Amino acid sequence: MNHEFFVLIIMTQVRGIGRILRAYTTVEGAGVRLHRAFGTYEVPQFDPFLMLDDFRAKNPADYLAGFPWHPHRGIETVTYMLAGSVEHGDSLGNAGTINAGDVQWMTAGSGIIHQEMPKPVNGRMGGFQLWVNLPRANKMMDPRYQEIKSNQIPVFSPKSGITIRTISGSINGVTGPVREIVADPEFLDVTLSPDMFFTHPVKTGYTAMAYVIGGTGTFDPEEGHHVANRDIVLFSNGASIWTRSFEKGMRFLFFSGKPIGEPVAWRGPIVMNTREELRQAFREYEDGTFIKKGHT
Repeated sequence: MNHEFFVLIIMTQVRGIGRILRAYTTVEGAGVRLHRAFGTYEVPQFDPFLMLDDFRAKNPADYLAGFPWHPHRGIETVTYMLAGSVEHGDSLGNAGTINAGDVQWMTAGSGIIHQEMPKPVNGRMGGFQLWVNLPRANKMMDPRYQEIKSNQIPVFSPKSGITIRTISGSINGVTGPVREIVADPEFLDVTLSPDMFFTHPVKTGYTAMAYVIGGTGTFDPEEGHHVANRDIVLFSNGASIWTRSFEKGMRFLFFSGKPIGEPVAWRGPIVMNTREELRQAFREYEDGTFIKKGHT
């Protein structure tokens, strides 16, 4: 096959850039200052994903107030720590600490009440929280946790200059420890040395996005769109993504998942399909019937 023709075929399968958004500052919890990559304004463009928050911070005053007791229903929250720790506890009696490199994949399902309190370690704290929607058929499933320690996450280099932590999904035969999630997600932490190229296949029809957390580069084969720390790229459809790092290298989080395609009724920490379901959830929270019996 003619080499130029082969390259053309490959490039026509590469996902284009749908949107590039810049994370913006906001305040959540009891006064935690963070950067939001996307949220309610972008629904349903990122379906099945609802929100991505970046709570990396140098000043403890930005995060020590934490996220005191609050409810969740109808979603999953995914917390990934780079530095420091988050102490958590919930209404089901679970408690623990997520440290640097750890992941907590919490399925709120029918309802959970919990708190998350960030703490510095050696003066550092930072991480990310992704919200993943649940389809109507699973919104009232039993709550559960998948807590993954850093040393349980496989780290491999498909070639020199590329390092990948696979949290969920599979790449080059390496499968992440988070499994049996409704959205069939991929979650990769990819680090590229300077001037490196990287491609990765993505299932047709799945939503795919990349959030840059260090360095600079491009996800555009024509290199017309440059990205840097706290830029999020939403890809259009296609068979794969393509990226190239620039002179400082680049690190990014990559996510893909199967869209749900259902109505979204969202208020605060609860996401259902209708406003009546939202009202019912908050009535139950107020009258003490939010946590369903037998859900442990």
